[in-house]
Amino acid sequence: MLELTASQALGLWHSVSLQQVRLDGRDLSLRQLAILLEIYLVPPPHTVRGLAARLGVTKPVITRALDTMGELGLVTRERDERDRRNVVIKRTINGALYLEKLGDLIIAQGRALTP
Repeated sequence: MLELTASQALGLWHSVSLQQVRLDGRDLSLRQLAILLEIYLVPPPHTVRGLAARLGVTKPVITRALDTMGELGLVTRERDERDRRNVVIKRTINGALYLEKLGDLIIAQGRALTP
């Protein structure tokens, strides 16, 4: 496993961020990316209420982030048929591809650090 210093880790984050900005027109905030990763890396179901609790933010914060990610085709939302008060967040193919490309970019930039 690659051991990084704090400076190297920040350099990796910087390189990945720069490449992401250059290669992809979707400009996600750090909060939006954290929500997207939670949705895709943690098994479903995901609700607005659950995401708000997990990230320690309010439901309106999650809703605004989901609005943006929905417009970008990264997630969709549906009312929970069992409990109409809940909104269930669903993954999309576009969202999965976005994160796959981001993962590939992180791997490539990480390899560039290896001597």
